[in-house]
Amino acid sequence: MEKRIDISNVEPQAYKAMLGMESYLAKADLSVTLKELIKIRASQINNCAYCLDMHCKDALKYGEEPQRIFILSAWREATKFFTEEEQIVLQMTEEITLIHQQGLSAETYGKAVAVFTENQVAQIIMLIVTINAWNRIAVSTHKDIEV
Repeated sequence: MEKRIDISNVEPQAYKAMLGMESYLAKADLSVTLKELIKIRASQINNCAYCLDMHCKDALKYGEEPQRIFILSAWREATKFFTEEEQIVLQMTEEITLIHQQGLSAETYGKAVAVFTENQVAQIIMLIVTINAWNRIAVSTHKDIEV
């Protein structure tokens, strides 16, 4: 891949703003596992190798089971591996990431507010929006995977 700009160097204030959102979300009232599942699933959909590499490693570091990472893209067919809450969040992740298809459906939103607090739903949405932004930055700038 051709070398492209490094936004953190070219526009450090913009990059710092993204890191600010990341810092806020690190303190969100959601489990680390749930956060990493969101980041991995969105990164799979967006074909972001850089973010997939980072978040799969992070998930393993935080104690995630490798098998769940391996089958995450097929979570609908492997529901016994994911809790009801995780399945709702994965559905939200897909619907928000693929916003052009239908957006966050009323059905999925209803399931979310039935099991999560309003603050948690807001945090989940912001987490999905943020990882999608990071994916777009990494893919459009050809961010290299760190070995």
